[in-house]
Amino acid sequence: MARSDRSLNKTERLFALVLLLQNRPNLSSRDLAEHFGVSRRTIFRDLRTLGESGVPLTYAEDGGYEILEGYQLPPLMLSAREAATLLVGTAFTTLQPDASLRADADAVAMKIRSVLPEPVREYIEQLQERTVLAPFNETQDRGGAADEEQGLWFELSEATARQRKVKMTYYVASRDEETVREVDPLGLVYYSDHWNLIGYDHLRDDIRNFRLDQIRKLRTRFDRFEPPAGFDLKEHLRERGTSPDNQRITVRFRDRAWRWARRQVPADVEQELPDGEWTRVTFEFENLSYVAKWLLRYGTDAEAVEPAALRAEVAEQARAVAEIYGAVPA
Repeated sequence: MARSDRSLNKTERLFALVLLLQNRPNLSSRDLAEHFGVSRRTIFRDLRTLGESGVPLTYAEDGGYEILEGYQLPPLMLSAREAATLLVGTAFTTLQPDASLRADADAVAMKIRSVLPEPVREYIEQLQERTVLAPFNETQDRGGAADEEQGLWFELSEATARQRKVKMTYYVASRDEETVREVDPLGLVYYSDHWNLIGYDHLRDDIRNFRLDQIRKLRTRFDRFEPPAGFDLKEHLRERGTSPDNQRITVRFRDRAWRWARRQVPADVEQELPDGEWTRVTFEFENLSYVAKWLLRYGTDAEAVEPAALRAEVAEQARAVAEIYGAVPA
């Protein structure tokens, strides 16, 4: 999205221009003008300024500007807003169950703070003193996984990026058994409470989903793999959301609850309509038991509308909870 000239002074724009050309070479003067919301004449002046300051600009044969490979920017410079955004991101990462991710996030945060100018560092320190994430979880044990499970996210992300096969021992909860799988890791996906590996499973000869917290052992192999022709992770996830086993589901939430529940809907929302003090939501999903458990989180602020089987499932699960407290009439 283009930014107006008033939102970026010339120094900021020159710095952003270098970053843009390093990450997206072969942009034309018209592309650059549209990106920054300025005239082509301004872009030509900026390019001339960069060239005079020693930035090795060149004009590619296919009609765009680029910076010669090997040019390095000065040490990282962050505004207070950018630094705050990064440090909030690392703070969220420290809430992950994987201890190695938490340790890496702490190390990154320390490095960011160490290169900040004194005024920005003071601002960040004041901000952190007044920002708390998940206050009721701070004293709990977030380790969760056994020691041999730590570091799975990084190992799998590296295997995914380098297209290396992995061999894993995977726990199948539905059968209460462990199986050995050889998998081509195609991508990592984070749902509301856990990481998942999307990979081609050689045992099942199909692309499957594996929860990282169910992987008991993992070893990256040296042999490489080629992803299935035309595979796109986002498209694959969308197709999973349109499985032939899906059922059309309609639920409704009180408006005060929907503001939070909308972040946790387990599928793409097809329709969202006002219904008095409620919001009526329609989507497709195959696992009614999962949807029922999700709805029960919101108590009387949520109601299953259809199908009837979902209403029955919610009622059954609610009855089971009530029985624990002796609250179900004879």
